[in-house]
Amino acid sequence: MAGKGLKSLNEAMRALSIASKSCRALPMRQSSILPSRRSMASVASLPAANITRSVSEPWQPSMSTNTTASLDNIVRAEQVLTQDSVTNVPVTVYSFPELEPRSLESYSARHLHLPLRRDILHLAVIYEGDSTRRGMASTKTRYEVHGSHKKMSPQKGTGNARRGTRQSPLMKGGGKTFGPKPRDFSTKLNKKVYDLAWRTALSYRYKRGELIVTEDGLDLPLPNDFLWLAGGGKLSRELEDGYVRKWVHEFMTSLNWGKEAGRTTFITGDKRPNLFTGFELAGAEGRALELWDVDVKDLLETGRIVIERSALKEMIKDHQSDLVTRVAVQGLRQKGPKLGEVLVRAPRY
Repeated sequence: MAGKGLKSLNEAMRALSIASKSCRALPMRQSSILPSRRSMASVASLPAANITRSVSEPWQPSMSTNTTASLDNIVRAEQVLTQDSVTNVPVTVYSFPELEPRSLESYSARHLHLPLRRDILHLAVIYEGDSTRRGMASTKTRYEVHGSHKKMSPQKGTGNARRGTRQSPLMKGGGKTFGPKPRDFSTKLNKKVYDLAWRTALSYRYKRGELIVTEDGLDLPLPNDFLWLAGGGKLSRELEDGYVRKWVHEFMTSLNWGKEAGRTTFITGDKRPNLFTGFELAGAEGRALELWDVDVKDLLETGRIVIERSALKEMIKDHQSDLVTRVAVQGLRQKGPKLGEVLVRAPRY
């Protein structure tokens, strides 16, 4: 037993002495598993990393075959960067009905160049629909039905079923159990989210080229001869309506704004007689709305929006609560971006 213990102690001391030597002093044995040279494949050398590149130099993505980012992703990233860098967008103001450019104005990108947010537009449309829902359905309970509340028959002795008053919901003509009552279906939406939905809808139209801004005084140019005859009472009502309906159809078709092109929504600051009367008779071609009667849903329904310059500015001004603040810093408040700064104006002849 003593010999075995001594032998184990000697082996432990020998291993400890070997571990105390340096790595260079230990004997090296070459592995026989790995070959000394490659016969079937060429040696692929890794490119040396440019660790001395200055941090101020712009990063350029590698276009080698091993690069995971494709060219489409790079182009998409450049488009996003370009969109984020836009601060102002141009808006051309046209004359109506000639549609000749009269001026060029500048609007902030936060007004007419916002990214499309379908979720915010959906919230706004649902909010407007709930607000316009009347909820006037009403039924009478057993306590509101007219008549005597006396028990119809004795509880026992008649052989019939037990019956209470004539107003019971079980009786014909009685009250309604858990029937509908007038209620308010309106929901709540943050004002800043709602205002953002307005400008998102305008931006959607602007990017698609479906937002046409005209000078103030937008109205249909009905022929003067017709207006003179209609004003003098020399035409019957049916003849007037038929002529206006046909004239509006031909006018909208010539501009490619009619029914075949998705109809058109005209927005003005106040009511214009020819414009509103014409589209009341020819509603299939488009519609005319006053500014106070416009909702986010109206901006998304038809094929295009034709709006007066003053109405557009008023619309944006009333729906930019997320861009202004009520907090005054050193007596000054943030008023938001400028509205319709004129860059170029055509001369008047």
